[in-house]
Amino acid sequence: METQILKKDQIDQAVEFLKNGELVAFPTETVYGLGAIATKEESVKNVYKAKGRPSDNPLIVTVSDEDMMKQYAKFIPERAEKLIKHFWPGPLTLLLLVKEGSLPTAVTGGLKTAAFRCPDDELTHELISKLGYPIVGPSANTSTKPSPTTAEHVYHDLKGKISAIIDGGATEVGLESTIIDLSVETPIVLRPGQITPEELSKVLGEKVLINTGKVSDKTIPKAPGMKYRHYAPSAPVWVVDDVKDFSKINYTSDTAVAALDSVLDKLDLPAENKFSLGKDLKDADHNLFSALRFFDDETSIKTIYVQGFDEGEQSLAYMNRLNKAAAGHHYKN
Repeated sequence: METQILKKDQIDQAVEFLKNGELVAFPTETVYGLGAIATKEESVKNVYKAKGRPSDNPLIVTVSDEDMMKQYAKFIPERAEKLIKHFWPGPLTLLLLVKEGSLPTAVTGGLKTAAFRCPDDELTHELISKLGYPIVGPSANTSTKPSPTTAEHVYHDLKGKISAIIDGGATEVGLESTIIDLSVETPIVLRPGQITPEELSKVLGEKVLINTGKVSDKTIPKAPGMKYRHYAPSAPVWVVDDVKDFSKINYTSDTAVAALDSVLDKLDLPAENKFSLGKDLKDADHNLFSALRFFDDETSIKTIYVQGFDEGEQSLAYMNRLNKAAAGHHYKN
């Protein structure tokens, strides 16, 4: 299969691919998603095959607006209405109860809930509006690998496996959306993202919990990113929590570092062994996956040290992804 790179004036071609049951990667403000019509079970199953994704890992349903979501959600609670008014379109995913039989098991994992997202991207809005159906939208990468933030990243992982990629340029946020569970008595963030629990609590007027538990091997996760290994390059990743420790590491030619400019400027390493995360945490959010992918393509790199952050809720999403990429390994001098 030849994978086509489509520009913004070729959305109609992407619509035709999807109508024919084929897979199309699409841009969002967070990361690139892998699309198939959410109501076509065979097409959705092909998403799992293309990614190599475990079949018990539910998929996010990407909609063009609240009205489209209402066709599948059992009801829209007042909490959801508040969050939609404040954050949609944007990097927030809502977990809601769904109408029985409205979405295939391949989407829900057999659960009574589904995660709905309305991304802030004009190309994707046009795509879904013209299609007339919601699409699933897991990250458009090989399962367990760093999520894609450019069309080139998608092509690297999925060329020959999907029909097309809509090239919308580099994503703005760089980390996947916040997922909040509204199907339970007390709202709980299942996956942190750019929108923090504090911001959600302020809009809802009540405390929002943060999931800290692990999903067992026999349990179906309620949302993506809760159970399986994620975001990992081929080389082992180590989190460096204290910037002073970067000067204590025994660097070799096969060692790489991803950190802020203020850290890299003090390290005597070849340029090819360094990747800038930028000037601050916001930049690091945007650049983390690109850093992990950069060193994944460098087969000579055997160990990657990445700067950690402790900035409260603002760093929750970054550290969530980095800890998964590092399998929880932290550098201790």
